[in-house]
Amino acid sequence: MRSLSIAATGMLAQQLNVEVISNNIANMATTGFKRQRPEFQDLLYQSELTVGSTSSDTGTVVPAGIQIGLGVRTASVYRITEQGNIMGTNSTFDIAIQGRGWFQIQLPSGETGYSRAGSFQLSPTGEIVTSDGYPLQPSITIPADATEVSINPSGTVEIKQAGQIAPVNVGTFSIVSFPNEAGLESIGNNLMLETASSGAPVAGTPGTGGLGTMLQGFLETSNVNSVSEITNLIKAQRAYEMNSKVITTSDEMMAAVSQLR
Repeated sequence: MRSLSIAATGMLAQQLNVEVISNNIANMATTGFKRQRPEFQDLLYQSELTVGSTSSDTGTVVPAGIQIGLGVRTASVYRITEQGNIMGTNSTFDIAIQGRGWFQIQLPSGETGYSRAGSFQLSPTGEIVTSDGYPLQPSITIPADATEVSINPSGTVEIKQAGQIAPVNVGTFSIVSFPNEAGLESIGNNLMLETASSGAPVAGTPGTGGLGTMLQGFLETSNVNSVSEITNLIKAQRAYEMNSKVITTSDEMMAAVSQLR
């Protein structure tokens, strides 16, 4: 009886659906987090009567045929990269990208990571780093005698020093975009890696070439919508229950057949 295996694929698909939703909900408060959505595809069909085949010697054609579906499978888990809300923090080194773009982070492995989480801090040498101590690319260092740090929408970092009136430029943020942002590989710690699917990064100055602008003293929140996720969770639970009901019904039918005398 095909319905047993068909319903089993449905239960597995909804199990993965719930896992994706649970990860979204768990990261509701994660800075710069991008929610994910699973995509499903139907499996191969078993043809008992081929569509379009001839049904007689006179050339009549079968209009519909008989095709039995064999279930469902997960095609992909798609990352939705829409802008999250902007939350004010009044912290000097909290920076949000308003629009398209990713920060470039130098990883200990020598690779370049990409992130939307702009909760930066200073290292012991004054270098702007992530909460894990990974430096920005290109590196920007704030002198120890700086009394004020300002970052304009174009990413230019200027400082004021004691006894000086004119601000001093100490560096500029460079952000990147990708042809296919959904193709980035997530490695945790709010970091992504370039893949063959994402395409090569295109670096630029904030506010140019379609890139977003910088907002100092703000952070981009997660783009997870709690109401939408809870609704999806209920739908996934109901779908799981219906598939389990199919298995129960199939089992009862097989039991009835086995008891025939």
